[in-house]
Amino acid sequence: MEAKYKRVLLKVSGEALAGEAKTGINPEMTRKTALEIKELRDLGVEVGIVCGGGNFWRGRSSEDMNRETADYIGMLATVMNALALQDALIAVGVPARVQSSIEMHRVAEPYIWRRAMKELGRGDVVIFAGGTGEPHFSTDTAAALRAVNIQADVILLAKNVDAVYSDDPAKNPDAVKYDELTMKEVIDRNLQVMDLTAATICMDNNMTIQVFGLKEENSMVRAVCGERLGTLIK
Repeated sequence: MEAKYKRVLLKVSGEALAGEAKTGINPEMTRKTALEIKELRDLGVEVGIVCGGGNFWRGRSSEDMNRETADYIGMLATVMNALALQDALIAVGVPARVQSSIEMHRVAEPYIWRRAMKELGRGDVVIFAGGTGEPHFSTDTAAALRAVNIQADVILLAKNVDAVYSDDPAKNPDAVKYDELTMKEVIDRNLQVMDLTAATICMDNNMTIQVFGLKEENSMVRAVCGERLGTLIK
């Protein structure tokens, strides 16, 4: 198999790492993800990763909590996922580094663009944690920003659903699956692939997005090698 892309930004949702439990970290799903990332690296692909945190935290826990506090808790959740994925990668022989937008020197490197580029260039997998480091921005926005920062060829959007649909397929059996879309169509149809800020960053920077299900067999490798699966957003 031959890779279509040289450098990718992989966005892994927290729910995807949680598996069927939909909360916490599932060791089998984390290892499966690490093994697929190893296959990408074996193909010569440079991999940056942004993890979500929805398996630990989503939204506010009470009316007494302000948005800033809730968002910072969510950023910390992404660090937990990043650390778990880092160890899973190291366990299968892949050098991996965690760079956090929120400085925490005992557990992660700070996010520094030149360091990230150097580490990617030598073959390390770089996991970008802590979102953007600022409240009011989602991990989708962090993924779009980091993809542009590291000059990725594509964003691989690994979700717990296998594609983009017109509606939630778990609730609506008549939901239509899309094989290909433009980012403008995603925004105009309010398909909620990612938030508007992230979508705008991708559209302004001509960033391609491949949406696919993490549970599918070898989905990452198949996507990187150009197989038509999930939904391609141009």
